[in-house]
Amino acid sequence: MGYVPSVILGLCAFTHDSAAALLVDGELVGFVEEERLSQEKHTRDYPRHAIEWLLDEAGIKPGDVDAVAYNFQPARYLAESPAALRFALSGTTRHRALPRAAGFAKVGLRTRRRVQSLRQAFPGARVTPVLHHRAHQLTAFASSGWNESAVLVVDSLGERQTTTIAHGHWAGRRGTHTLEALYDPASLGYVYGAVTEHLGWRRGDEEGTVMALAALGDPARFRKLFSDAVRTTSTGFTLDPAYFPPRVLTSGYARTSPRFIADACLPRHPEEPVQQVHQDLAAALQERTEQIMLHLARRSRALTGSRRLCAGGGVATNCVSIGRIIEAGIFDEVFVPPASGDAGTAIGAALAVHVDSGSRRPLSGIARTCYLGPSFPEPVLDLGPWPGLKQKILGTDAAEFLADQLAHGMIVGLFQGRVEAGPRALGNRSILASPLEAGVVERLNATVKFREPFRPFAPMVTAARAREFFTLGQDAPYMSMASQVTDAARERIPAIVHANGTARLQTVTAAQNPFMHKVLKSFARRTGVPVLINTSLNVKGKPICGTPEMALDCLANSGLDALLLEGRWITK
Repeated sequence: MGYVPSVILGLCAFTHDSAAALLVDGELVGFVEEERLSQEKHTRDYPRHAIEWLLDEAGIKPGDVDAVAYNFQPARYLAESPAALRFALSGTTRHRALPRAAGFAKVGLRTRRRVQSLRQAFPGARVTPVLHHRAHQLTAFASSGWNESAVLVVDSLGERQTTTIAHGHWAGRRGTHTLEALYDPASLGYVYGAVTEHLGWRRGDEEGTVMALAALGDPARFRKLFSDAVRTTSTGFTLDPAYFPPRVLTSGYARTSPRFIADACLPRHPEEPVQQVHQDLAAALQERTEQIMLHLARRSRALTGSRRLCAGGGVATNCVSIGRIIEAGIFDEVFVPPASGDAGTAIGAALAVHVDSGSRRPLSGIARTCYLGPSFPEPVLDLGPWPGLKQKILGTDAAEFLADQLAHGMIVGLFQGRVEAGPRALGNRSILASPLEAGVVERLNATVKFREPFRPFAPMVTAARAREFFTLGQDAPYMSMASQVTDAARERIPAIVHANGTARLQTVTAAQNPFMHKVLKSFARRTGVPVLINTSLNVKGKPICGTPEMALDCLANSGLDALLLEGRWITK
């Protein structure tokens, strides 16, 4: 069978959302995004803190690592350089041909240097670059726990690929096998990022803000613009370069064209007020994104014949699109992993090396879990740096106590157990509030999260009672799906219903998060409603709090009323 590594370190590093994962004999020891420990959101740094924690958790040293899996393949970038010259044949794209060829070559060579630097950092290990979309596919498929499914990955760019449809199975040829791929410049993630930037928000960070804004607009105004700019084909879609010029991987090249600006609106400066035209542009972008995602989901069903779908890549975080796929009934069930963006490819890269080695060791510790990072079970809290804070130790009834405080209108930070994977709070690093409180959404946006007033807040609900309030019809454990709501939700908890009539819910079971399940049941006993508002434990522009110190900063510098940190009740 040849080389079968025992200790595999998977890395996402040097681009954005640095992260690391460790696989030992097929078991996932852990996974954490570097930002949760370094406090720099979307950091591109080498994930030093993450790696140190993983090796310590496993009780091993850097020399014990057999294999390092990196989430990009440099040679694939280099292949685009000669191919980019095809753009010289069209007057619309001629000016981009040479810069594009040079940009892909530069990134390919830079990626090769990065792989070489990893060989120096781990001289005893074999370093393997993994195709980016394959890493996404394996993360999504292995996280689902299913034996077989269709796997759809849609992002901005992985080397040259932007969209792949694969079939995943653990019998026979194990893993995922790509059946169809779209290549740049046909990129839905590129379009969404370009329009996000055009509307005055940060590309690669604030696409969710644009998705929320879309609910306030009328898509009809720019429907034709987007149907012309993003055209469906039998196997996917293409972009019209007259609106979205081909990507150049160096800065200084606009992602939208003068024609796009003429047909849409002038770029919005981040300080300018949001106007109706911005809302309408966001609405048309979101509508087209949903249409393309539905088209790709149907294509996935046709190619694989599978009744289940795993979705991954940055565009899979568009929870409204995922909700639309579920509602359309194309599949019996849809799954999105908690870390569907690039950070999660650290897991998938490690899995690729494990699978390709021929190892017959079964995978464990990956399926249906998101609590994969560090924990701080008994922190010694010196509140000296935060002179305004005071603490008391709670007894065994912490869940009852928390539910009572929430029922009385407090907004509380929660820090417990292991750090979650992915960008959404899943009950271990959360800000919780009662959806029954008047003005709670306004207060959360204005004084706690410091973000735009139109941003909605997600509900968490016990899985057993989800259907009373939400029509999704399947579990949504990772807050990755927007659901329509029932009349009961509109009447009793309108605070969690967004302007488009949906809510991005999280369903909670006792097995998944015993503490949060108990809090929800205790809250329901007091109020009749098993639903709480749940948002991530951070303020805008900061990463989710990975350490107790980060959580204490969040309490001290925001409108939070209190923080429940591993059984300690901390107030101002």
